[in-house]
Parts: sequence; C-alpha cells; structure tokens
Amino acid sequence: MSPNAPDTRAPLLVWTALAIVYVVWGSTYLGIMIVIETMPPMLSGSLRFLTAALLLGGFLLIRKGREPFRMSPRQFGGAALIGLLLLTGGNGMVAVAEQHISSGLAALLVAAVPLWLVVFRIVFRDRPAVLTLVGVLVGFGGVAALSLTGGGGAGESSGTQGIVVILVASLSWSVGSFLSARIPMPSNVWTASTIEMFAGGLGLLATGSLLGERLDLASVSGRSWAALAYLVLVGSLVGFTAYTWLLGNAPISLVSTYAYVNPAVAVLLGVLVLNENITTQMILGGVVILVGVALVVSTERRAKSRTPVLEEVKV
Repeated sequence: MSPNAPDTRAPLLVWTALAIVYVVWGSTYLGIMIVIETMPPMLSGSLRFLTAALLLGGFLLIRKGREPFRMSPRQFGGAALIGLLLLTGGNGMVAVAEQHISSGLAALLVAAVPLWLVVFRIVFRDRPAVLTLVGVLVGFGGVAALSLTGGGGAGESSGTQGIVVILVASLSWSVGSFLSARIPMPSNVWTASTIEMFAGGLGLLATGSLLGERLDLASVSGRSWAALAYLVLVGSLVGFTAYTWLLGNAPISLVSTYAYVNPAVAVLLGVLVLNENITTQMILGGVVILVGVALVVSTERRAKSRTPVLEEVKV
C-alpha cells in the first residue's frame, strides 16, 4: 500500500498501533532515566540493543531462514553505519545527557530532528517549500530558547553539559536518518533493523569501555532491570513493529504525528513518575519547537507523498 493510500484495515487496529507508537516512543526517555539510575549509560544501551538485535535476528532466522540476511557487503556496511549514527551517537548520547537534564527536556530538544533534516536537504541543494523553511526557523528558535535558558533551570554547568550532549545526539540522529535513504541498505526492513541494533550496541559497548564505564551487577536495582527489559521488549521491538505496520496500513500524514506527540508524552511521564520540574521556559520553548516541527511535517506531507523529513527510524 502506498504511504498515502486510504486505510483498508479496521480503524481500531490503526489507532491501537498509533497509540503504541505515541506512548512507547514517548516513554523511552523515562525508561532511559530509570535505567541509568544504577547502570552506566553507554553499557546499558549496549545491553538494550544487543539483546533486541539477538531477539529480532533469531526470530527472522526461525521464520525465514538465512534468506533475509543475504545482502551485499555495501548493504551490510550501510546498515551498520546507520546503527552507529542512530544508536551509538544518537540514543547513547541521549542517555549520557539524561545524567544532567530531565527526560522531558531531552525529549523536547530531540524533537528538533526533523528540522535538522531540512537543513541537510538545503546543503545538498534540495529546495524545501517556503513554509518548511519558516517551520525550521520557528523550531530552531525554540531550541535556542531552551538551550540558552537551560529549560528554566539555574544555569548550572551540568545542565549546560547535558544540553550540549543532547544537541550532539540530535545531530548524529539526524545524519543517520538523512543517510538511511541515500546509501545501500538491506531490502528487508527487519534485517536492516537487526544489523543497526547490533552495530549500534557494539558501538556503545566499545565507547562505554573506552570511557571507563563499568557495570557492577550487584549494584543494579530491580527498578533499573525492569526499565531495561521494557526498553528492549517494548521500546525496541513492539514500538518498531507497530511503526513499521503503520507505514504500510495508514496514511503517512497520520503516522507522522508521532513527531510532535512523543515529546508531550515524555514530559508528562517525567512529571508524573519522576516528579521532574516543568518550568514556564520549558513549556514555551517546547511549544515553539513543536509548532515548528508540525509546520514542517504538514507542509512536507502536502508537497510529497513521502519525503526525507519523515524518514526517521526510532528504536
């Protein structure tokens, strides 16, 4: 089914899958925050993605045999590179940043990823619509407001460090998203995801080890283990499966709304579960970012049935 084709499945299934993407991907920021309470950020991320890769890869081998894994070296290398950019540089840096800033603020700043993708298109001489450019300017205005004010915090150096790290994470995530549609990749989306998670997990393992991270199993709380299991089974597997199903069974204009719902879910969960402080600056800056993202997404989906702005893999 083409991305903008009318949905032929029961509306209940579509909205159930969409609700999963809304809540699951919005909740991963909370899950990461709980995991890193007693686990190092890089090594815990490595555990998450290597486990998810083994589960998904094993499922593919059982169901389809070796056929899904037949690919060229360039396709394998392309998927591995995307995994390093999205998961090691992107998701790994999010976990590092959440040591210094709230999960809600992290989610709001990561919401700027679609804006970065438009910037990359401009660099490669792809001219977006005027309203898309307006959305980028508006969205980055919100990013600047949150970054300069620290989300309304006291301006401590740790908060500034966290904001810098999350912006680097967003940039890495954006580069990976942009390249994913432009370099050789495995034809099977599940195979590509398996390789991405495996490569990203190895990258996190190597980076964490080089930075001196050590995982002391005796000091890990049951709460952190439960959050890690949630990230593996629900965040990486259920959420991605729901998203992939939606791409084939619902209009992309509906699916793409996750880009500005996930941050709101993340902020709400951070307040309810972790008692995170939400400031006026966070609310105003977040609203500005989401308005910019909404303008970009809505303009792009009218201009084309599918654009690089919407080519983002979340695992």
